[in-house]
Amino acid sequence: MMSQEANDLITRTGRKDPCGKLMRMYWQPAALVDELQGSRPVRPVRLLGENLVLFRGEDGRYGLIDRHCAHRGADLAFGRLENGGLRCAFHGWLFDASGQCIETPAEPAGSQLCKGIKQRSYPVIEKSGILWAYLGEGEPPAFPELDCFVAPDSHTFAFKGHMNCNWLQALEVGIDPAHASFLHRFFEDEDTSAAYGKQFRGASAGSDMPMTKILREYDRPIINVEHTEYGLRLIALRELDEERTHVRVTNQLFPHGFVIPMSTEMTITQWHVPVDDENCYWYAIFTSYAAPVDKQKMRDQRLELYELPDYKSRKNKSNDYGFDPHEQDTATYTGMGTDINVHDQWAVESMGPIQDRTNEHLGQSDKAIVQYRRLLRQEIEKVAGGEKPMPFLDDASARSIQGPATMDGIGPTQGWELYWMEVDVKRRRGAPWAAPVPREIAGKVHHLTAAE
Repeated sequence: MMSQEANDLITRTGRKDPCGKLMRMYWQPAALVDELQGSRPVRPVRLLGENLVLFRGEDGRYGLIDRHCAHRGADLAFGRLENGGLRCAFHGWLFDASGQCIETPAEPAGSQLCKGIKQRSYPVIEKSGILWAYLGEGEPPAFPELDCFVAPDSHTFAFKGHMNCNWLQALEVGIDPAHASFLHRFFEDEDTSAAYGKQFRGASAGSDMPMTKILREYDRPIINVEHTEYGLRLIALRELDEERTHVRVTNQLFPHGFVIPMSTEMTITQWHVPVDDENCYWYAIFTSYAAPVDKQKMRDQRLELYELPDYKSRKNKSNDYGFDPHEQDTATYTGMGTDINVHDQWAVESMGPIQDRTNEHLGQSDKAIVQYRRLLRQEIEKVAGGEKPMPFLDDASARSIQGPATMDGIGPTQGWELYWMEVDVKRRRGAPWAAPVPREIAGKVHHLTAAE
């Protein structure tokens, strides 16, 4: 359990909040590139509690500026895209991508009023299907050399989904290896050949054993947590017998991301981005190390659950997340269908808008969450003291963080420590694009015999 003051410290992300100051030291996903397609590329954005409007001008530049016009506060999300900027529909004031007012047409001819008027604005960069914004002060950091940023566009796919809760409880479900054996339990195994685009439905590497069977039958994983340059590495071990152990390697990507294996050929890099203190979006980049991603299939699968334009789930609190007591008796642990996004959404939203951690009781299986919260508090304190948080990179150090390595496979009970590295390196070396081998494991893997 923790105090209310401690809970507020690690959950609230407004401009004046200590955690909000930390979050503003990093690039934040602001929208999918897909959201600004079409004839009118303008979208309202609420990010870290700030009301903004995102647009793409006629020159192709992206602008992210205060949503309410500096004149008399009208909503610029209904503005007109013209003359290289976004024009307020109230009195025609025109703002460019930097937020500078460049026209005030209702003012007398020759008026210089616009020269002294500028909306708050933030830089935007397009990367791997996501538009990223930097809401901090000074020079923004460099992007790390993550696989999802290195892979070509053909081998990545980006999507997002809304959660009606605080960002932290949404993130913590992704660094909790034990929950999958319960929340995502299926009583029957599906055909693993039909698992494309679905989490936990394929076979584990090195076997034809479905992940659903492993999670169902081996529900007491041994969890190891290691500190890394980018956050944490989580290794969950489920011993099948004296000879074989299921190994699952995932990563917490500080401050609010994680990288996990989706299948033997694909990983998910996902961030839980505060809209405000009681809402967040998950943004995910799916990265393939084999064939190009079938983007249409991936999109169609996800649009069965998520409604546009706000990417909100059709299954939600208003309809009990599709809960079916008969299904809970016969098919799934939750009775909420087969999409694990719904399971996660129910779990974290049911805690309330901001989880009351003054009443929780953590166990051994929560060790990654405990370690992450310590890390989060540490980095909040660093920023409050005027230091840079981890991993705040410049161009010279961006390549220091690569990968990171992930895997899900069945290896030797004695020797799993090297096995998972070999499986990851083999996948990288066989990729059709130049997937870097993270330096932290490159020196430890000189051959591929165990993986092969």
